[in-house]
Amino acid sequence: MKQANFGGLGVALATPFRPAGEGGRTAAEYGAGAVDLAAFRALVSRVGAEADFLVALGSTGEAATIGDEERDEVVRSCLEEAKGRPVVVGTGHNSTAKAVELGARAARLGADALLVVTPYYNKPQIAGLEAHFRAVAAAAPGLPIIVYNVPARTGLNLAPKDLERLWAIPEVVAVKESSGNLAQIGEILRTIPEGRRLFSGDDALALPAMALGGHGLISVLGNILPAETKALVDAALAGRRAEAAALHARLLPLIDALFLESNPAPLKAAFGLAGLASDALRLPLAPVQASTRARLAELLPKYGIPVRA
Repeated sequence: MKQANFGGLGVALATPFRPAGEGGRTAAEYGAGAVDLAAFRALVSRVGAEADFLVALGSTGEAATIGDEERDEVVRSCLEEAKGRPVVVGTGHNSTAKAVELGARAARLGADALLVVTPYYNKPQIAGLEAHFRAVAAAAPGLPIIVYNVPARTGLNLAPKDLERLWAIPEVVAVKESSGNLAQIGEILRTIPEGRRLFSGDDALALPAMALGGHGLISVLGNILPAETKALVDAALAGRRAEAAALHARLLPLIDALFLESNPAPLKAAFGLAGLASDALRLPLAPVQASTRARLAELLPKYGIPVRA
């Protein structure tokens, strides 16, 4: 099994795009231009200075609308800028054949682990889920897999009893839990095998999840405030509860604002406001409403992030 440090703070990286019409793409077809690799590299460098590991091409990275050749460019850029930080690559798909292809491709490029979402739309039974993850593991033998449970996006919740079957696959080393259900998180942690890990997939639930025994956070907020997010995770994992609670309370208004609309639309708006990258999104995601943009513009300076006029 390939060894990597999967604990603490992982950041689910956004994928910056050029404005619509740039890079050979039109707004009518895509809603954004080509991947802005320079902005992505700058993001990886800035975030990687704080994060324990990096996650490319997940939900926050708009992986569903990024083509295979673009994916390769993103993965290569992330690996080059990570400076030794482990890089997890999202390779989930609702077609097992495509998930296998993407997993093998990421392995060849040098990924340290795969993030594999439960198949969306199909609503497979547990036998199908288990076969799906075994097929992905076989395509990239020895490469760690983080199972991603996000029922709000997939229409399928991976129940603790079903996750127990996936733990039998040697490559499945962790779960990114984004059900939003603390009782479920607690039950997973009560029954989790030794050596396996649970990461909160929700910034707002990171503190309670770690208080229950979770091993860290895969964060959206870390794209904007990596040092502060790292401080929260470190304090929570070290048992410094008063410090962690104070950090959580301070960060919560911005966390809430980043989820006023579908992720990563508010995050991209924050990038644009702060001058970090274009706010461009690929369709079917659309720019945020004026009220969301105004809330972000109000909040960012409170966290030391100047907003462009």
